[in-house]
Amino acid sequence: MTEFDLGRRVKAVREHFGLSQRELARRAGIANASISLIESNRVNPSVGALKRILDCLPMGLAEFFVFEMERPRRLFYRQDELTEIGRDGISFRQVGADLEDRSLQILSERYDPGADTGRIMLQHEGQEGGVIISGRLEVFVGDEHVVLGPGDAYYFESTEPHRFRNPGSEPCIIVSACTPPSF
Repeated sequence: MTEFDLGRRVKAVREHFGLSQRELARRAGIANASISLIESNRVNPSVGALKRILDCLPMGLAEFFVFEMERPRRLFYRQDELTEIGRDGISFRQVGADLEDRSLQILSERYDPGADTGRIMLQHEGQEGGVIISGRLEVFVGDEHVVLGPGDAYYFESTEPHRFRNPGSEPCIIVSACTPPSF
């Protein structure tokens, strides 16, 4: 279940009506800092405070909760903004937290020495590929397997049973992609 981002929604509604934080605060009779804190999700407004804010706009509570927000166009991501979705000695850092309406999933992967996706082979819709940046990675696809090193790559149909394992003594770093985002 996706977490409801109240602050982002307040900001989107405010911007939709072309108001600055200062103007919305003035109309609602609350401190400008309060609007800033709400929009940054550092405080949650009471239902009464939210109602006061919405009374300044031609929008009721029900409309507020179904308001269609435009997602900001996001082109660039710093390394600390990647979303961690891995575990157990394997780091999968995904580019973008929300893959809705995306046709490609990009991962920065790290396999600790001995890390393995498991004896049960993975299978999912799509295609995937990757390039080994450093270290070694043993890749199993169907009945085939190979150990790849820096600069080597793989590309296959993800519906084929597959598995990944780091047989080396140093971490293995990979950049990979999967389409559609089904991993």
